[in-house]
Amino acid sequence: MLDLQKRLSNSFYAIISLPSTAMGFALCIQISALSWLLSTKFGLEIHQIGIVWAAGPLAGILGQVAIGFISDKTWFWGGRRRPFIMIGGVLAALMVFLLPRIDVVGQFLGIGNLVIVAVIVALTLDLSINIGFNPTRALIADVTPDGAARTKGYTWMQTISGFWGVAAYLIGAFIDNYALISVGVVIILVFSLAPMFFVTEPRELSVKSETVAATATEWNQLWRIYLAHGFSWIGIQSMFVYIIAFIQQHIVPAGATAAEMSAQSGKVIAISFAVMNVVGFLLPALVLAPLASKIGRVKTQIGCVAVMALGYLLIATMARTPLMLYALMAVVGIGWSAVVSLPFAIMSEKVDKSRMGFFMGIFNLSVVIPQLLATGVGYVLKVSADQSVLFMICGGCLAVSAALWALVGETANAPQGNPALAPAH
Repeated sequence: MLDLQKRLSNSFYAIISLPSTAMGFALCIQISALSWLLSTKFGLEIHQIGIVWAAGPLAGILGQVAIGFISDKTWFWGGRRRPFIMIGGVLAALMVFLLPRIDVVGQFLGIGNLVIVAVIVALTLDLSINIGFNPTRALIADVTPDGAARTKGYTWMQTISGFWGVAAYLIGAFIDNYALISVGVVIILVFSLAPMFFVTEPRELSVKSETVAATATEWNQLWRIYLAHGFSWIGIQSMFVYIIAFIQQHIVPAGATAAEMSAQSGKVIAISFAVMNVVGFLLPALVLAPLASKIGRVKTQIGCVAVMALGYLLIATMARTPLMLYALMAVVGIGWSAVVSLPFAIMSEKVDKSRMGFFMGIFNLSVVIPQLLATGVGYVLKVSADQSVLFMICGGCLAVSAALWALVGETANAPQGNPALAPAH
């Protein structure tokens, strides 16, 4: 074990944050570039793009649950999390590299239908991210002691991952998505492989028997959390997948050529998500944690999700210029900052801590199943003359989510403070 790990130095916290940053960067590339590529380069219709996006959640339904459970009980290549992080990182980098080369992959495989080939690439990319994401979060818990050190580990993870996520969107906006993909391949490989040479995983995980005995899994509360979180993700995923249709109709100037439409829509998407993510990674530690310590995590979550619903509805009715869209995406970012941090902290207080990897995987189902359901929004947009209906649907889903969060009870005597921050997929 290296001295920096023994001392729990800031350098060590930065190192153990990099694997989750790698997976988050791959996800940002998928969000920023996939719909844009499928629409502008390969000519897929909006409902076909939804079909391609549905492949990822299908992988996640089993991927994170299985990997979370297996990695809790497996040891090879000198670790229980290390093998899955390294395998996931290499596969994710390869699939990101292939995103703009879907036609080449089709020729290699002898498949002429681009939708089928795109589904294969998207499915493998999302499966790769699912292989790595749970172990990256569990690794931090494995190598940090309980209490402030554990919280610091997750805080560093959220901050570093969020910073690089914003960098990803800015590269796409001010250079282009092809540059983002090229840079991303290197970052994903380096950030997922290199840290594994500086971290020593414990061979045995110690479990405090009194904690296990005292912590009964609150399934009744968990189902409420899953349902509330799920409605949030129907709205969020619908935005990720279909925002390009709204932008092309309402934001890009009428009369733009195909080349101008491609360039301008790609830039607007990237800047929009960059704005949202700047708010998303700054607020949890600076605003949400102090607020949660005063009024509770659940009430904080309700307020933020309600603000996000309002932001979506304002986009539907008011966003007709890039600047107005960016301003309202900052409002949406308030809800995003809560969605990627508070639900994990709320959920973790209601489960058996000795099975955290498994429950983290189960929790991910409240993200990936709604992502799959969001596919149906594409068919609504296909028959709708006004694509702003997208944000009416998103706003409605977030409003329902806020109402459902009101049914979740605050854990009695739970320390609030700075929540353990872990980005959801």
